[in-house]
Amino acid sequence: MKVIVEFCANNAHFGTDEVMKKLEQHPGCEVYEYGCLTGCGMCYMSPYALVNGETIEAETAEALYDAIVRIIGQMGSDHA
Repeated sequence: MKVIVEFCANNAHFGTDEVMKKLEQHPGCEVYEYGCLTGCGMCYMSPYALVNGETIEAETAEALYDAIVRIIGQMGSDHA
């Protein structure tokens, strides 16, 4: 089962658009971008994404990518 990762287009100024592009190449996830994830202001505070519906935040886009890849790896090992 693939991990679903959702991004807010309004959060791209943190570099999450690059994270999204990298994750689109990852076989363990499905990536979606929405105009708004109804986080009411979260998109202006820090890089974040929803991973299987759970909010994942980080200080940088690179740290967000690393956190998401770790989660994908954990989900894969949980279902292996």
